[in-house]
Formats: sequence, structure tokens, C-alpha cells
Amino acid sequence: MTTTEAEKTPAPSEKPSPEAAEHATHGYHKQKDEHLKRLRRIEGQIRGLQRMVDEDVYCIDILTQVSASTKALQSFALQLLEEHLRHCVADAALKGGDEINAKVEEATKAIGRMLRT
Repeated sequence: MTTTEAEKTPAPSEKPSPEAAEHATHGYHKQKDEHLKRLRRIEGQIRGLQRMVDEDVYCIDILTQVSASTKALQSFALQLLEEHLRHCVADAALKGGDEINAKVEEATKAIGRMLRT
């Protein structure tokens, strides 16, 4: 935790303001259960890849499954990015100031990392 985060965190006896509580939730919060279900499915695909290698399955069949797993992760990442833009970046835009520039730069770097994969 950074000093800035520590300063924003209320003491256990203090109740956070509605504005602070709203900012404390992430864009994916409302779909958290759906995301976890999706990640468990992807985890199952990866475990399936391990099993395929262990059982000496034909290379092309394994590569097909690698492609499907990669596509599933990319799709998840895009959904998470969309939620980040709609929640975190939009929130920063409403507040204005330097925060919007920081959020846009952060999102741009995340998109760049996604494009390199």
C-alpha cells in the first residue's frame, strides 16, 4: 500500500464517505461473479492443456487448444478494459484535473501491452 492509499483508507471506526466508497470499487465489481466464473473456465482450459501434454496428444490438437485459451484470455481482457474505461476513466473525467490524464495514460499503456501479446 502506498502512502497515498493509506491516507485515503479510513480508520476501522470511521465510515467511508459515499464518494470514497464509490471510488474504492473497481469497474468490474458488478460483474465480479461472472468474471470469476469465466476465469475458472479458462483455468480449466489450461489444465486441459497440461493433461493433453501429459497424455502425448498430437501437437496440432494442443496448439488448437492453446489458441482457444489465448482467445478466451484476450476476450476477458477486453471486457475488463471496457469496464475500466466506463468506470474508472469516466469517473476521472467527471472529476477533471490531472486525474483524467493519468487514467488515460494508464489505459493507453494497458492497451499497448494487450496489442503486443
